[in-house]
Amino acid sequence: MGSIFITFEGGEGAGKSTQIALLLKYLQKRDFDVLCLRDPGGTVISEKIRDILKDADNMQMTQKTEALLYLAARSQMVDELIRPHLEAGKIVICDRFEDSTVVYQGHAGGIGLSEIKALCEFASGGIQPDLTLYLDIAPAIGMSRKKGQGDLDRTELKGLEFHNKVHTAYSAQYAQNQERIKNIPATKSPEEIHSIIIEYVNKLLK
Repeated sequence: MGSIFITFEGGEGAGKSTQIALLLKYLQKRDFDVLCLRDPGGTVISEKIRDILKDADNMQMTQKTEALLYLAARSQMVDELIRPHLEAGKIVICDRFEDSTVVYQGHAGGIGLSEIKALCEFASGGIQPDLTLYLDIAPAIGMSRKKGQGDLDRTELKGLEFHNKVHTAYSAQYAQNQERIKNIPATKSPEEIHSIIIEYVNKLLK
């Protein structure tokens, strides 16, 4: 079997972490060699950048700085981990990737899409997911979930208006990439969502 790159996308509180853990367990039980990452993060350098991006004390960070930091963290992760694992024919699962940058920094953040997409191409070296699982949730519901989980990070603190823009942008991104991106209602039960995800993943595995 050749390499497979799977990404998870969705607004805050969509339940990505739960579904990633379930998918990882499913694949490992079947003896697949799987690398599971989060974007930003994954490497020592990328995790340090993540700390800066998520720190609620950094609310004055500009949109350009934010975008460039996300892309710097991704570039390190791609070169250090993702590319070598894909070249070795392994499965890579990543919590967020290029779609998040287009949605959060491009659409909702107001940076030009042509600029964002060019920077994403530079950061990833052209690597694209084979499958993107988009957990679709209304921002009000997602943010209510996050608030119930404790302290909010810098992105989560941007307010409902911003997250409504994120949701609208995800809908547009899905509409333009339906062959790759699969829309899954995040209000379904975790078991139902996992079952849908497994159907999509098994099609790739075959």
